[in-house]
Amino acid sequence: MSADLVGVWEVALSDGVHRIEFEHGTTTGKRVIYINGKEILRRDWMFKLVGKETFSVGRTQTKATINIDAVSGFAYEYTLEINGKSLKSYMENRSKITNTWLVNLDGLDCRIVLEKDTMDIWCNGQKMETAGEFVDDGTETHFTVGDHDCCIKAVSSGRRKDGIIHTLLVDGTEVSEATE
Repeated sequence: MSADLVGVWEVALSDGVHRIEFEHGTTTGKRVIYINGKEILRRDWMFKLVGKETFSVGRTQTKATINIDAVSGFAYEYTLEINGKSLKSYMENRSKITNTWLVNLDGLDCRIVLEKDTMDIWCNGQKMETAGEFVDDGTETHFTVGDHDCCIKAVSSGRRKDGIIHTLLVDGTEVSEATE
């Protein structure tokens, strides 16, 4: 770990949870960004110590920006924005547009994410091949993980405020949703 490490954030995207680390050398002007331990950006000898660094995260190339603001004297504040929103605001909105399930299949932990707006399904960072069909009470989107038959059922809650309820079934057994 570097003494210049000033910020660490965990960002849950459809293709997985990404750890973003930021080093800021206030005496050298150095800026380094790591995603999941891999260096993705390095700037040495920056004379302007405040500003922002913009980069992409994950397979979906989600836009991220680290803002560097002076608080007082030589104290700095570091904030992360995802798609132009504060991390907190982005994660609150994300919980409205995605469903996430964590399930262990054949000893392997699987993170399954449904993007409600596109109906894309991701499993451990891989976009899944799916087949959708209309059924009496809604829709079913079928996909496989290993030797397991998976299905996300979408049914109306009957209440406008609650909207559509999505349920994951693995080999016919319902899996409870995870909270991220």
